[in-house]
Amino acid sequence: MIELEGVPELIDPVMVAAFEGWNDAGDAASTAVAHLEREWKGEVFAALDAEDYYDFQVNRPTVFMDGGVRKITWPTTRLSVVRVGGEKPRDLVLVRGIEPSMRWRSFCNELLGFAHELGVELVVILGALLGDTPHTRPVPISGTTSDSDLARRMDLEETKYEGPTGIVGVLQEACTHAGVPAVSLWAAVPHYVSQPPNPKATLALLNRLEDLLDLRIPLGELPEDARAWQVGVDQLAAEDSEVAEYVQTLEEARDTAELPEASGEAIAREFERYLRRRDGGGPPSGGHATADGGEGGSYLRDGPGGRTRPSRPAKPDTEAETEAEAETEPEPEAGDEDSSED
Repeated sequence: MIELEGVPELIDPVMVAAFEGWNDAGDAASTAVAHLEREWKGEVFAALDAEDYYDFQVNRPTVFMDGGVRKITWPTTRLSVVRVGGEKPRDLVLVRGIEPSMRWRSFCNELLGFAHELGVELVVILGALLGDTPHTRPVPISGTTSDSDLARRMDLEETKYEGPTGIVGVLQEACTHAGVPAVSLWAAVPHYVSQPPNPKATLALLNRLEDLLDLRIPLGELPEDARAWQVGVDQLAAEDSEVAEYVQTLEEARDTAELPEASGEAIAREFERYLRRRDGGGPPSGGHATADGGEGGSYLRDGPGGRTRPSRPAKPDTEAETEAEAETEPEPEAGDEDSSED
């Protein structure tokens, strides 16, 4: 039974969800929702029963001391509500958890039950995938939906992905069958520097969410963290000539692919986004699923000082058609996949 006592009547509510695991390269998506919850001081009002959806040998509970009392935190998915002020206030229902180990259909139905009871008008699911993208360029963000009308209205890609998927793809499809408008936003994380955190990818997701929902998100120290992350990766990549050469190859491929997009219309759109952020008082924007649907291996582990060092990557299989390529950068879905499938 869904209990929503203490939750006020919501204003134009939108559900924003992210799940740790295969859909969350670099922890970019789950960190984005955590940022929203922290900045807007979200209050948790509900949690799914961990016994129903999680294998505790895969996602183990943690023990902590609270005032001398030993307690256990169980892995689960929690919901909170935050109110976004301004001229047009609205509420966000934030869903943050771990990709479930079992009973995915029941899991999605329970979340949709909350959405129905709260009057949610749109579901936005955030994801991140490992892809062949250089860390030196803007993070590619793809927005996908299964609804052709919604794709036209919100300037999104109508997903055509086929292949393995994760909870992001399953939840989006469940929303579609339930008649709830749903969108997935996917960030492409460089596969050669996959170790979390990745503040640059988190920032890119939040910027895209701002554009999608037409709201202002307080970014705090995230832009500075993103700049520091890129400087750190630059330094580490420069120490390995093979990695530096590989990054340059990715840069050239990315620049060549995007050249046709450097039209007057595209530049105007980016300038409008910059002006909106500037006028709003904020700074300008600045094993996971992979673009081909596979499981990303461990690349670089944390080095001294906690920085992530790009591992020496193998050349990607250029003949493999990636999901991202099938849909636009990361048309992610299933591993991105996950991402695209929705």
